[in-house]
Amino acid sequence: QVQLVESGGGLVQAGGSLRLSCAASGSIFSISAMGWYRQAPGKQRELVASIASDGSTNYADSVKGRVTISRGIARNIVYLQMNSLNPEDTAVYYCNAASGILGLHSWGQGTPVTVSS
Repeated sequence: QVQLVESGGGLVQAGGSLRLSCAASGSIFSISAMGWYRQAPGKQRELVASIASDGSTNYADSVKGRVTISRGIARNIVYLQMNSLNPEDTAVYYCNAASGILGLHSWGQGTPVTVSS
């Protein structure tokens, strides 16, 4: 039982930066991993970055070097720092959490990111 709320999306110019935030509530101590996914029009949802409870991270090849996922001092918050954005990054970005022994997934409502040329 984890609830997620994303924020920080918006419209940016190509080459710009955004920091997305995800605040988790509920059974936050059962979370084993959190991640950011995105879904662009006409495409399926894809993983952008994830971070496990031990701090290990992984990134999609398309964003490596431009994106950093991190936890805040308050560990119920996870950030996605995105730099050097390009129009291909345009999508609705969703926060995800895997929790419990079954790794059940919870999703936020999504925050849209639009990168203009």
